[in-house]
Amino acid sequence: MASESIHPASAPSRRVVVAAVGAAGLALTLNACGSEDDSSSSSSSDAGAAGSVLGKTSDIPEGGGKIFKDSGVVVTQPTAGEFKAFSSKCTHQGCAVTGITNGVITCPCHKSEFSVTDGSVKKGPATQPLPEEKITVSGDSISLA
Repeated sequence: MASESIHPASAPSRRVVVAAVGAAGLALTLNACGSEDDSSSSSSSDAGAAGSVLGKTSDIPEGGGKIFKDSGVVVTQPTAGEFKAFSSKCTHQGCAVTGITNGVITCPCHKSEFSVTDGSVKKGPATQPLPEEKITVSGDSISLA
């Protein structure tokens, strides 16, 4: 019988183990970030349920507006009796807008400003207007269309 030398299989080097653990950690991190909130990639019209009542026309000041956080919508009244709606998600980095003053919708994260009339950018760093949302006004009730 020929004798073969038996060499034990060598254990993976420390470098290989560290690289494998690092790769596994990176994969978990990327997976967690990617699945955290799928709504960020959905269209702005998915923000609230169609037909849901947002509020009353008397809640929206002329020349200003109101933010409906739960629905992800800003409703404005640029002139008496004219109501507009926009996504409340800033087009710069997706922060929720938090204020409406002097005809301007403001984002707290980087101070972008948008017009209550048409959602256009009044001051950057945002470069895209707030997306328009469809609403219906029936009597004194404002609803998502």
